[in-house]
Amino acid sequence: MKAIIITIGDEILMGQILDTNSQYIAHRLTNIGVEVTEILSIPDKRDEIYNTVEYAMGEVDLILVTGGLGPTKDDVTKKVLAEYFGSRLVLHPEAMGWLEELLKGRGLAMNEGNKSQALLPDNCRILRNFKGTASGMWFERGWKSLIAMPGVPFEMEHLMETYVVPGLKTKYPHLQLEYRMLKVYDIPESQLAERLEKWEDRLKDGLKLAYLPSPGLVKLRLTAKGDGVKHMEETYGSLKQELAGLKYTEGEDSIEKQLGELLRNKEMTVATAESCTGGYIAHLITSVPGSSDYFKGSIVSYANEVKTNVLGVKEEDIREQGAVSETVVIQMAEGVKKQLQTDYAVATSGIAGPGGGTPEKPVGTVWIGVATPEKSIARKFTFSFTRERNIAKAAAKALEMLIEEIKQ
Repeated sequence: MKAIIITIGDEILMGQILDTNSQYIAHRLTNIGVEVTEILSIPDKRDEIYNTVEYAMGEVDLILVTGGLGPTKDDVTKKVLAEYFGSRLVLHPEAMGWLEELLKGRGLAMNEGNKSQALLPDNCRILRNFKGTASGMWFERGWKSLIAMPGVPFEMEHLMETYVVPGLKTKYPHLQLEYRMLKVYDIPESQLAERLEKWEDRLKDGLKLAYLPSPGLVKLRLTAKGDGVKHMEETYGSLKQELAGLKYTEGEDSIEKQLGELLRNKEMTVATAESCTGGYIAHLITSVPGSSDYFKGSIVSYANEVKTNVLGVKEEDIREQGAVSETVVIQMAEGVKKQLQTDYAVATSGIAGPGGGTPEKPVGTVWIGVATPEKSIARKFTFSFTRERNIAKAAAKALEMLIEEIKQ
């Protein structure tokens, strides 16, 4: 089963917004055994939309379209799709009722633009959008399907989970795919690939290993399609044997979600004291829904006076050993743990770059400290010369150290 994703919108092509819709759709399709062969971004123009749809219909059995379903004149997707599938735009009474209900709940009055969104093709399945005013549309031509959804990400995700994924599983019961995810820490992608090269050469048909590097870790995705599915468990087990002696975790959950589950299960709390990471660790932790159960807050102590006045770091230690040091980062962790009254705390102090490095402490030098109910520890790392990567790697390593201490 192959699919093409089409995103429509001048704002995407102009770089004004990031196309996160394609990433989300591709991920969900992959999970159910659909192979995405192309992702196309096109402008809000009649000919571009028509020709791209015609091309996609000739290439694959499934096309997913986002964008261009709004009430303004530049949103022409609905009209073009009606033209392509030989349908008329007619007033859909049920959709009008949905709009009235939605607008009333938001305290808004119906206008002509809203009413136009109840004009829908007469030969497609209408997908009710509980999150917005633009309905989704599911067209069929023989075995093939084209599904159009609004471009607003949370509206598109709502339609994907409510209608699209369940509907595809029903219409295409032959879809068969499984995958397993492992996250391997503290080894470069090239070294990991060299270690697994012979193992990969022995993979049976229908099985494939993909390397997905991230700061501080490499994700391994083992995918099984068709007949390969029946060999998944034995192959997955042999992969873990190949990783013996390396540090890895199973599953697709992000490291911040793993941390949250640990803290919630143990009914414990955490805080962060950040210098070089500038609040990025706190951002990662709070990106997980429900993180207020275990995260109390953060002190971004970028300036040395904040380290001393707020976190209680000794001035003489900063003067004699520098802010990027074991002693200082431990005091930062202990200070924020005391200030915010948490069970655990993590702190970072380093030289993110591109300037500020010395021969003794080059760019990429980071000290990370963790304070627990029983002890405090610190480790020194030397990352890269790139500021963004240093921040991301330091944050990932800080969360990893925190998880290790909580598990112990």
